Amino acid sequence: MEPASRPQPAVSRPFEVTHGLVLSIAVPMTLGFLTTPLLGLTDTAVVGRLGQAEALAGLAIGAILFDLIYGSLSFFRTATTGLAAQAFGRADERELQAVFWRATLSALSLGALMLALAPVILWAAPDLMTDDRSVQAVVRDYFAIRVISSPATFLNYAILGFVFGRGQPKFGLALQILLNGTNILLSIILGLWLGWGVAGVAWGTAAAEVLAAAVGLALVIRRFSPGSRPTKADLLDRYKLKQLFQLNADILIRSLVLNGAFALLTKVGSSFGAVTLAANAVLMNIFMLSSFFLDGLAGAAEQLSGRAVGANYRPSFRRAIKLTAVWSFAMAGVLAAFFLLFGQPIIQLLTTSPEVREIAIAYLPWAAMTGLAGALAFQMDGVFIGATWSREMRNMMLMSFAAYCLALLTLVPAYANHGLWAALNLFLLMRGVFLAAMVPRKTAQSFIAAQ
Repeated sequence: MEPASRPQPAVSRPFEVTHGLVLSIAVPMTLGFLTTPLLGLTDTAVVGRLGQAEALAGLAIGAILFDLIYGSLSFFRTATTGLAAQAFGRADERELQAVFWRATLSALSLGALMLALAPVILWAAPDLMTDDRSVQAVVRDYFAIRVISSPATFLNYAILGFVFGRGQPKFGLALQILLNGTNILLSIILGLWLGWGVAGVAWGTAAAEVLAAAVGLALVIRRFSPGSRPTKADLLDRYKLKQLFQLNADILIRSLVLNGAFALLTKVGSSFGAVTLAANAVLMNIFMLSSFFLDGLAGAAEQLSGRAVGANYRPSFRRAIKLTAVWSFAMAGVLAAFFLLFGQPIIQLLTTSPEVREIAIAYLPWAAMTGLAGALAFQMDGVFIGATWSREMRNMMLMSFAAYCLALLTLVPAYANHGLWAALNLFLLMRGVFLAAMVPRKTAQSFIAAQ
């Protein structure tokens, strides 16, 4: 089969980008993202009530293990969002369906690979993460159960990415509420009421993933037009498959480098002693909370920029960048003010150690500013993913990481932990600036004259 040529829309398909449209996408996505920490809190509370330290430690390690694996492979959601948004902007129903089925097949293939590798991970990972035999046993039990639902987990990534790209954030929110709500309910019933402990929490998570995938798949397919069903040639189009692979690979590299930057932050922070390391860990929760809110606006930037590129309508693209930037910085400013004003009570809630509290409060302003420093980076990530400018996003991440390492080498010896937090804020700021500098050139390349 000969590769298809890159689709170029013959005409522009104008649509209006308003503040209301931005918020109609960002708010449901933000609410959906905020259901995730509730799940972690519930699982911890359920196992914590068992009164077994090894069970709680095993759950924590098992959850981290899955976060590392699934988090690194969650590129399916963002890649699918960008491709679906562009097909939606072109009003190309056949390609929209083809995007979904390619993502679905890729997700199921990755899930099968995860199952094949599970014995190796199960054998090696617990020993690498803890020396306690009883904790290792809990981790293995938890992992062995949760890994069963890997195909469903990756399918949920594909489904959510598709509905967000299709401009259906409320549908995506409903699926996330179903997934996390069912997970919480089953974890309580199986883990606490029936006394299954960590195994009950794992079974609750696995069952919720399968249920959400089945419901999401049925509802998405139900909305497809039979007359626009893609052919086998459409699904196996070599250009499209190459585009999907390249997009996924670039986003994966970007995610791995980003996680590496945070890991390096922890590594360098450990040199200041256990108390400072603990204080930094507490303060990183402030950054993570900020990211949940900014991720919703990044999602709006993904959908609207992708739709504008697909529609070949530059005014909407520019308007989407402008409005999502305004709301991202406004949200970041509110978050910074909130954490500056109420950061101390939050720190006191997160730790009871007087020493950790004292150090965390001393460095609180740095943590409070991470949202503002990263607002442009979050928004630009959304724009670049939606426009499928993944190569440039990957390259700018690598450049920012190199600058971050230089900042660590320069600032940490001179200013210790203050230098560490300054380097993190500079890293976040540089990511946004480097990406924004690429926008004019990439915009000129992506939009062609309407015919």
